[in-house]
Amino acid sequence: MSVEYASRALVGVLTPQANTTVEPEYSIMTPLGSAWINARMQSPHKTIEERLVDYWTRAPESARQFANAPITSIAFACTGTSYLVGKEMEDSVLEQVRIASGGIPAMSAATSVVDSLRLLGAKRIGLVSPYAGALDAACTPYWESRGFEVAMKTNATGATHAFHPIYSLPSGSAQLALDEMPDDEMDAIVMLGTGMPTLAPIARTPYKGRTPVLSCMFCVVWLSMVAGAGEEPTKESLHEWLKGAWWRQRMGIDTRPPGL
Repeated sequence: MSVEYASRALVGVLTPQANTTVEPEYSIMTPLGSAWINARMQSPHKTIEERLVDYWTRAPESARQFANAPITSIAFACTGTSYLVGKEMEDSVLEQVRIASGGIPAMSAATSVVDSLRLLGAKRIGLVSPYAGALDAACTPYWESRGFEVAMKTNATGATHAFHPIYSLPSGSAQLALDEMPDDEMDAIVMLGTGMPTLAPIARTPYKGRTPVLSCMFCVVWLSMVAGAGEEPTKESLHEWLKGAWWRQRMGIDTRPPGL
């Protein structure tokens, strides 16, 4: 590649229109030699649920915002869409985007988690949900449709501003909900949504006992960067990123996570 700051990978990221978390967490986690460019998914609909479905309906069109930029992978940094449209439509649209973009890897936040869990051999999972109402009700059936057993779910609460019930959640809310999860009773724990800040909880608690702690944002950044670099995603790579010193340093957190 001839892009100055992207000798390894250049990821095209599609972000929901009001999301305040995706770009900061991509910035924190992106390794040297890789880069990303962002475009916003927009919808005129008023309810969250209507907007999320509309984002996915327009996904191929939104991806065309990157024009002829030499992106090496494309990431849809939104999870709620997956719950509402279902796995069949999700997979179909991702395939459309792959074909239209010349065959580069394309993933959603949810499919990135699915791929990560499968690499870990995880079947029995715990969920930390930032959702309420219809989205909260839809999240468990989605993960079950992907072949996972949801053994426990906790909910993060404590939004501090009115502009959005998820994007205004502090990372401390995710941490408190994560702390409710028992150690070593599940194969993996997943913090849901791309709007709830999750890097600080992962930095402090990458494992509950021996159980890996993931999030939708963590997985989509990892997979889009690794696949965008033309590398094979592996369980070893995922664990290396969980322990990664480079992104902890950017957050001002001790570079060695507890117990490692």
